[in-house]
Amino acid sequence: MNLERRAKIIATIGPASQSPAIMRALLLSGMDVARFNFSHGGPLAHADHIQTLRDVAHELGNPLAILQDLQGPKIRTGGLAAGAVELIEGKPFILTTRPVAGDENEVSTTYGALPRDCRRGDAILLDDGNLSLRVESTTETDVQCVVVDGGILKTSKGINLPGVNVSAPALSSKDKHDVEWAISNKLDYVALSFVRRVEDVMELRQIVEGSMSNIKIISKLEKPEAMDNLDEIIAASDGVMVARGDLGVEMQTEDVPMLQKHIIKRANTLGKIVITATQMLESMTANPRPTRAEASDVANAILDGTDAVMLSGETASGAHPIESVKTMSRIVHKIETACEDGLGGPHLFDFGEDDFASAICHAASYAAGHLKVKAIACFTEMGGTARKMAKFRPPVPVIAFTPHDFVVRQLNLAWGVRGEVIAPSQSTDEMIEKADVELIQRGVASVGDKVIVILGAPVALCGSTNLMKLHRIGENDVR
Repeated sequence: MNLERRAKIIATIGPASQSPAIMRALLLSGMDVARFNFSHGGPLAHADHIQTLRDVAHELGNPLAILQDLQGPKIRTGGLAAGAVELIEGKPFILTTRPVAGDENEVSTTYGALPRDCRRGDAILLDDGNLSLRVESTTETDVQCVVVDGGILKTSKGINLPGVNVSAPALSSKDKHDVEWAISNKLDYVALSFVRRVEDVMELRQIVEGSMSNIKIISKLEKPEAMDNLDEIIAASDGVMVARGDLGVEMQTEDVPMLQKHIIKRANTLGKIVITATQMLESMTANPRPTRAEASDVANAILDGTDAVMLSGETASGAHPIESVKTMSRIVHKIETACEDGLGGPHLFDFGEDDFASAICHAASYAAGHLKVKAIACFTEMGGTARKMAKFRPPVPVIAFTPHDFVVRQLNLAWGVRGEVIAPSQSTDEMIEKADVELIQRGVASVGDKVIVILGAPVALCGSTNLMKLHRIGENDVR
């Protein structure tokens, strides 16, 4: 069992990583969670690859979480007859809801309400902000603009509307169909794109709970409006993603580093998973080694307290998907090893006075550091106690024992936690005996080593965590 690296790695599966051999190598290199981007196709495009990945993970005996990333209300340009055109500064350009061939004068848009949402003077950014327009006027079908920053525009590029109150819902009909498929196929996480307010999260939550699903919700923070409702969004989600791509387009680039730190801090304080994403090792889409700045970017995310770091194009379409994961893993491990005292602490997570499980986890994290224990064994029915334990950033590995396979997979996104399936017990003594056997068999601890065991009585009751035992392996006469 590899317990060295604590922060988790999410790798996006795409054309560069869809073969069984590459998937196998990614798992062996350190991929904890596989992301499938549903902006590029729906269930038919991804189903076979998801099944192949599950088969490979099962063959290796590696638990793997699968994250579905929804497209959301992504606004794009339409087609261009020539495939690409040059927009020249100062020239007029029209975005229209009419079906047009597309040329240097006008292009269609996928968003029918664009003329209604835009006002004179609004900025419109194309292709992740590489080109910009200023709205001059609107009609029922057209947004008439002038080019502010010119360049080459290609087919189907993203449109960002900073400062514009976009009326599109957070969940499109495509998203709803994709979520229903994810639920029926027992995916582990679903990422909701372009979240603006807590109501966006609750709409998805109603679908999940109405289906009696255990899938967890990750809210992607990439809109300025989300910053105004940050705590409410975090509280309503199972986790959040610092989606720096669109966030950096919608807001000033220089604001993104401090926003990243603020989001990570608030997520940790509220006890929720936080993922840092976008362009972390971007140069490795072409080059076998990252830039020094990229290595520092990954390191700073770890020091900020992120639970996971994510690779996008690096593994989905890049030339070096395997080396990207290996490099990410090495950087993370190096920083964690060098800065063990700088990755959070027992006061990181702010829990309530009636939260028994968090109080137990708080005490366990403190004791683990002072008693120099080998590991923390955490019994958890649905994973909640293990996720709370992770938020106190204990200085030793957390082995989470659960009767459910899906909980083991989902815990692959929890900092410093490794899940193991274990049969239900009838007593706390039996739980401790089983923990001893598992920890010894998996090479985590040996007879005589000190460990901390977290459990609850009555046993097998979700939410009953109320006990911590300071334990020496073999005390219960394990043979």
